[in-house]
Amino acid sequence: MTATDPWPPPQYHAEVTSTNDLALQLALRGAPEGSAVQAGRQTAGRGRFGREWFSPADAGLYLSVVARPDRAPRSWSLLTLAAGVAAAEAIERTTGLRCDLKWPNDIVIGRPWRKLGGVLCESAERAVVIGIGLNLRAAAYPPDIADRATAIEVELGREIESPALSGALMRSLQDALAQLRAGGHDQICEAWRARARGGLGGRVVRWREEGQERRGRARDIDANGALLVEADGQVVRVIAGEVTWEPWTRE
Repeated sequence: MTATDPWPPPQYHAEVTSTNDLALQLALRGAPEGSAVQAGRQTAGRGRFGREWFSPADAGLYLSVVARPDRAPRSWSLLTLAAGVAAAEAIERTTGLRCDLKWPNDIVIGRPWRKLGGVLCESAERAVVIGIGLNLRAAAYPPDIADRATAIEVELGREIESPALSGALMRSLQDALAQLRAGGHDQICEAWRARARGGLGGRVVRWREEGQERRGRARDIDANGALLVEADGQVVRVIAGEVTWEPWTRE
């Protein structure tokens, strides 16, 4: 397979525990980049920090892709942001819906933010599995997320062709990985910033550091994808953990 050959279609399953689990197994068996798993339902889908990812039947796009980025640390650190950009671009290209990105892995829309989907990257031996979950259709969301979740068809007010979105997402991910491999790290960061203005530029955020809660203003990301927060008169790099954005109206 050359760099310009399209990836093969994902393996499709009506139901799995987690597409990431199956893709991790593929990666450990030496599957090439672009090997992918898609499911109509996940019974044990997960997000960051092991949280459950609500994955009802035929209501979402649940896709996991094996990536084998080059060994440059910067390429690995930007994978989640690059995947978010790829997902946002695929949604817009396929449906016309413009969505935003929230650091580090959420795909959102509107003010206040309503969540359309998310990205979960998990490493395997010499590989990374990129998991993407997108809410396609209205569903009976659990109470803890009902007030902040939405779906693409809800926002559009019409049905969409999910196979077309899946294909566009695979192509966008392939392009993003090729861009990273070619050294286009700065371009990935700029593309991410262009869709993340709502969470930067001074939005108040809270996070925990060494067991203590801190509060500051999100200003930007750095060249490696870390969130830059102005706090206590200095700029702090936040590279992991839970970050909470305070309500839009609060100063």
